[in-house]
Amino acid sequence: MQQALPDITKTRSLITDYDVYLFRQGNHSRLYTKFGAHPVIIDGTQGTNFSVWAPNAVEVSVIGDFNGWRAGEHPLMMRSDNSGIWEGFVPELGHGALYKYHIRSKYDNYVVEKGDPFAYFWEVPPKTASVVWDISYPWSDRAWMRYREEVNTPDAPISVYEAHIGSWRIAEEKQCMNYRELATELGEYLLETGFTHVEFLPIMEHPFYPSWGYQTLGYFAPTSRYGTPQDFMHLIEHLHLRGIGVILDWVPSHFPSDGYGLSYFDGTHLYEHAHPRQRYHPEWKSYIFNLARNEVRSFLLSSAVFWLEHYHADGLRVDAVSSMLYLDYARNAGEWTANVYGGRENLDAIGFLRKMNDTIHGNFPDVLAIAEEATSWPGVTAPTATGGLGFDLKWNMGWMHDTLDYFTLDPVFRRYRPDLLTFSIWYAFSERYILPLSHDEVVHEKSALIGKMPGDEWRKRANLRLLFGYMFTHPGKKLLFMGGEFGQWSEWNHETGLEWRLLQYAPHRGIRRWVTDLNRLYRREPALHERDADPAGFEWIDFSDVEKSVISYMRRGWSGDDVVLVACNCTPVPHYNYRVGVPFGGFWKEMLNSDATEYGGSGVGNLGGVEAEQVPAHGQPWSLPLTLPPLGAVIFAPEGA
Repeated sequence: MQQALPDITKTRSLITDYDVYLFRQGNHSRLYTKFGAHPVIIDGTQGTNFSVWAPNAVEVSVIGDFNGWRAGEHPLMMRSDNSGIWEGFVPELGHGALYKYHIRSKYDNYVVEKGDPFAYFWEVPPKTASVVWDISYPWSDRAWMRYREEVNTPDAPISVYEAHIGSWRIAEEKQCMNYRELATELGEYLLETGFTHVEFLPIMEHPFYPSWGYQTLGYFAPTSRYGTPQDFMHLIEHLHLRGIGVILDWVPSHFPSDGYGLSYFDGTHLYEHAHPRQRYHPEWKSYIFNLARNEVRSFLLSSAVFWLEHYHADGLRVDAVSSMLYLDYARNAGEWTANVYGGRENLDAIGFLRKMNDTIHGNFPDVLAIAEEATSWPGVTAPTATGGLGFDLKWNMGWMHDTLDYFTLDPVFRRYRPDLLTFSIWYAFSERYILPLSHDEVVHEKSALIGKMPGDEWRKRANLRLLFGYMFTHPGKKLLFMGGEFGQWSEWNHETGLEWRLLQYAPHRGIRRWVTDLNRLYRREPALHERDADPAGFEWIDFSDVEKSVISYMRRGWSGDDVVLVACNCTPVPHYNYRVGVPFGGFWKEMLNSDATEYGGSGVGNLGGVEAEQVPAHGQPWSLPLTLPPLGAVIFAPEGA
């Protein structure tokens, strides 16, 4: 057993009266610079300063490997300002030390050992100690940070590759990559396939690996499963140097009930709601943050800012916003309590989300705040000044459900449900949307994307390519979960990783090449991304040919010359001399054809393009006599545009 260090001999608070004021008002967004464990030098003595919020404790001390985990040897002192903050200085203690807080509550003689809510690093689970850590890093991505405003604007092409770090690539010995190994391989892969951003499922420290990070416990620490904080910084920096943005999933809605975490922190419901009807999430078996408490709001605001400031993240995707907005979410009648106006809206959560987005954009105007919100809540991406929630993008869950429902239909029956393919345009411009084909759609016996498609293997692949063609030409930014880009057959399994072996087969290489070419066309053609939230950026040519299950439409950019024509044949029957109206004469080049042989198709197409004929059709003065391939999407643009 190591010899215990001397008792606390010096205390110089990092927390000012103004910090306390902001903290208690719910307006402090950088608590991580004050709370937690910070190596410092006080009066020439090197050590670590500790601060923790535990207002209902009567005794708090720091325990760790440096004092044999004995309570009382290094006590903290409560501030005299009624803030509930305990703090103190432990000399000769620094980087790498393991620690927890030993807390004795004023209620029921409750005694507990807790990890640090503000810890920058944790032991590798299932171990549970916090680690004193210096998170300084010599960043070299200044050029990216100056440039990223251009790639994150509403007019920019945003194509997101959603990935789970632990299972993107797993070696035969069942070892996942660490952050630094992933940096090299993932960076090259994203460059090759043309995605603009990567979105990582939550990397914040979490006790239960199969939660994929959505049961977050360490709101200021990347999981130690794959390396140190500096290793994760290297991953982000490496992607930035290759022109790839990084979006982090972030979970302010709920947290796990593990005893060493936030729950019942000081013998009271400190971070979670005290009210039993708002405390516990019935679906996820976790605790819900008490967003009515200002100190909790400051905690979460600080977490959001932390990842943007210290890890240079280019955006946060906020998980489970729907569960935050409604008091009756996942609850039956009699299991929830109405707000002061008698409604089901969670007024505290609404206020927090607006404050969060204002804080993010006030500090980082060039990052993305993205909502996973699955209801018809109005104004999710509207400015807070006009009553909106202030997000930059919202996941279009309606599009996702309808589209997958359509593509799972046998083509024989698609004629009866064209609305599943076309209804999304009615609301496509009500918010700024991102179209998600995410991890949630390929787990829990839902089947992989390609497995959802009807027919034999050839038709399944053709349907998948058609789905991607429709997705990449539909208004809205794009998101695709890993494995979908090459047609993985198995559902995603976080324990086994992706089926990379499939790329030895030409049909799967063809699917990936199709996604790559779609990404490149999407980024190159302004008509496919500039006016995603503008009704004038989309024009139906024909959505009424239900007998043939064909839809055709145009996308337009800000320039009148930027026009792209799309036709989707959703049956396995090719159509020849199929007339589609267009606004211009001249030669229309076939930019992409999902049925091309290089993608694994049958090679039915238009031999590079079609000359427009002055034959009116679909209300247009010109038309194209097209060949529509089976289960195919074809994309045209006027030559020279």
